[in-house]
Amino acid sequence: MKIKKISYSRIKKVNFDKIKFGNFYSDHMFCSEFKNGKWKNSVIKPFGNIMISPISLVFHYGQAVFEGMKAYKDRKNKVFLFRPEDNFRRFNKSAIRLEMPPLPKDIFMNGLKKLIDIDRDWIPNNYGQSLYIRPFLIATNGILSAKPSKDYMFMIISTPVDTYYKNPLKIKIEEKYSRSASGGVGFTKAAGNYASSFYPTRLANEEGFDQILWTDSSTHTKIEESGTMNVVFWLKNKLVTPKPNENILNGITCKSILSIAEREKIKVEKRDLSVLEIIEGLKKGYLKEAFGCGTAAVVSFFKMIHYKGTNFELPNLQKHDRLSLKLKKKLLDIQHNLSEDPFGWRVLLK
Repeated sequence: MKIKKISYSRIKKVNFDKIKFGNFYSDHMFCSEFKNGKWKNSVIKPFGNIMISPISLVFHYGQAVFEGMKAYKDRKNKVFLFRPEDNFRRFNKSAIRLEMPPLPKDIFMNGLKKLIDIDRDWIPNNYGQSLYIRPFLIATNGILSAKPSKDYMFMIISTPVDTYYKNPLKIKIEEKYSRSASGGVGFTKAAGNYASSFYPTRLANEEGFDQILWTDSSTHTKIEESGTMNVVFWLKNKLVTPKPNENILNGITCKSILSIAEREKIKVEKRDLSVLEIIEGLKKGYLKEAFGCGTAAVVSFFKMIHYKGTNFELPNLQKHDRLSLKLKKKLLDIQHNLSEDPFGWRVLLK
């Protein structure tokens, strides 16, 4: 791996007490190329634009996948990654589904760790803040026919981040548009999954809602995800979440939250969850909380769910009564090395 360091850092331009998601990018990026059936030319170099042909098939047939992961600091400035092998496995699962070459583990992990080590000053020290890491893979050269590319580029960039959603969310249950469909790529982090969600999300925003609660494409009667997050409901003294399937991303943050809940002796169910069950729970008062989980958002709770012209308010609980916030704190404490890690999730960057 070649390393080309910057001559001048941009870090002094960043006020880490007031950072918005994705506004600043750290000094370096990792790149590796797939050509003639082999990965080669791995390099860490200054963050900047890349040169790519206009016939690169990422532009024409959408061969692009990515991951979202984070690095954290503790009070002694030690740096930790969180469950990076889970991201690596999911990344390759996405790549294979889009007929792209999987990454060798040594390229993914070594490039990731070396990059974050070089840019460790970009990791915020404040509790709840982190360095968001974006590995991604795109098809490069090709010809304009609907076939997979032969050449690819893998890159990793990063950005210091704070909380994604600052306030409780108003959610609309979607009855027309779909995020994914059976047999499709909903379980992957394919770029197109997100592009197709932008239009219906804008329509919901214009109606006064923050995000969409996606439902199944066939009947729109089963809950799937919320925006770019997995969704969890505190329902009849159980945490219930839709079971991951080919339509739903197997979220690492959601899995972590549920594992913490089970360790706290809270009952967890992963199963089909109908819209009517959620509406009944709201009407009869046994749905206590609903919240989204994701790498960027961590945990974001809902204040209202809209369905068929009616706004259903969720209980206005005090912070100390919210199970979602208690579980979020336990997760952040593990990530920031403020508590034990009984799961072995933290990876110290030496």
